[in-house]
Amino acid sequence: MPPRVVTNHDLARLMDTNHEWIVERTGIHERRWAEEGTSCSDLALPAARAALEQAGLTADRLDLIIFATTTPDHDFPGAGVFLQHKLGVAGIPALDIRQQCTGFVHGLAVADAFIRAGIHERILVVGAELQSAALDVSTRGRDMAVLFGDGAGAAMVGVAGDDGRGILSTHLHADGSEARLLWMEKPGSAFRPRISAADLEAGLHYPRMEGRRVFKHASTRMPEAVREALDANGCTIDDLDLLIPHQANLRIIESVAHQLGLPPEKMHHNIESTGNTTAASIPLCLCDAQRAGRLRAGMLVCLVAFGAGLTWGSALLRW
Repeated sequence: MPPRVVTNHDLARLMDTNHEWIVERTGIHERRWAEEGTSCSDLALPAARAALEQAGLTADRLDLIIFATTTPDHDFPGAGVFLQHKLGVAGIPALDIRQQCTGFVHGLAVADAFIRAGIHERILVVGAELQSAALDVSTRGRDMAVLFGDGAGAAMVGVAGDDGRGILSTHLHADGSEARLLWMEKPGSAFRPRISAADLEAGLHYPRMEGRRVFKHASTRMPEAVREALDANGCTIDDLDLLIPHQANLRIIESVAHQLGLPPEKMHHNIESTGNTTAASIPLCLCDAQRAGRLRAGMLVCLVAFGAGLTWGSALLRW
């Protein structure tokens, strides 16, 4: 995560809001925003190196990089090739996926499929976001600006051993009929020009969200995806040791836990200090849980996410 901490009090100096209003609606106290000149792949690099080190690997052992982000360094090419270059591993494929808040779960699903097919053995899955550069930090954009933070997380995915540990299953869904509930309308290839001065003046290049409807969808789809993963593996909610949800909004996380009947000790969140880091959310929270000693070998862990698209999904792991 970038070093710069942005508190709710800092935001209150930029827009008509206050600490209490933000905490009541989101649970967020602070987030990290990168300094100007930092790119998304810059944030991803130390996360990638940390994942490699923890796995006891060097970058030259990688077969594939999967980079999930909503905020690539440039429109094209994808951020994956910039990370590949910074890691010094030219020649291997670098795949970008644009699935917003569900990006890391989608990345795991793609990695899982490649490994099960026998195509690759060592895959780096990255979720990284630099949302602060895309936010309207004025009263007009406060509903989105107070939510998002910057950060990056990564995981090494490899061939499972014979101890039953690994990715048990992944489950992905989408509903494009509701895509405009959470989107950035412009720039886009559907328009000529892709963006105009009038569009910029109207703020169409900033993300927009119909918050109440997104909240309702997320609160419904995330519990469904958890149950789907458990059912697919012959498990029940009582078998689950830890749930790592996408860190979108603490009120959504609390709603999901309530619907599933999960006690606090079976749910981990860090949104209070990170905000919504989109594709980086789940790996950052997973790392936080690991550092806090909440993950032990053999635990049944579920990752679940919901985001723009609308997209949602889950992954069940034997840690």
